[in-house]
Amino acid sequence: DISFQVPSGGTVAIVGASGSGKSTISRLLFRFYDVSGGTITIDGQDIRDVTQESLRDAIGMVPQDTVLFNDTIYYNIAYGAPGASPSKVEDAARLAHIHDFIMDLPDGYQSTVGERGLKLSGGERQRIAIARTVLKNPKILVFDEATSALDSRTEQGILAAFRDVSEDRTTLTIAHRLSTIVESDEIL
Repeated sequence: DISFQVPSGGTVAIVGASGSGKSTISRLLFRFYDVSGGTITIDGQDIRDVTQESLRDAIGMVPQDTVLFNDTIYYNIAYGAPGASPSKVEDAARLAHIHDFIMDLPDGYQSTVGERGLKLSGGERQRIAIARTVLKNPKILVFDEATSALDSRTEQGILAAFRDVSEDRTTLTIAHRLSTIVESDEIL
């Protein structure tokens, strides 16, 4: 029994207690399962009427638990758009506010992140996930509790990256901290 609209280019935040269904909305949007009643539409088209592949191409998600591969930083960002040029990977890293950090590493973009990103802090892993998502160049961004495991100072840096990457994109932010969503156009 929920109904809302996210205007094109707008930012809507969903806030609520654990277990209230916030992340279920993102799972429904990605069609991990279909709605049993009602509809979810994008540009007036029911998402059940399009292929999962085309739907997922249009949506980029930054989850709470970032998955990184035991490979280079470059590989972990480029995974968002295989075949992207090095300059596009760097542009995405700049937008995610992680490029300067990468360039300060002895091996730069060729630095390995370790198993599940063990060699990086939580904020660094999140910024790499943001860069990966930006590189994909989706029309819709979903931030699903993407700062919940971070301290307040790191969260502020990630929020700055969110603002930059959300510009000119439709954004849905799912959070339980009000500090994460204060700049949203609408809060549910």
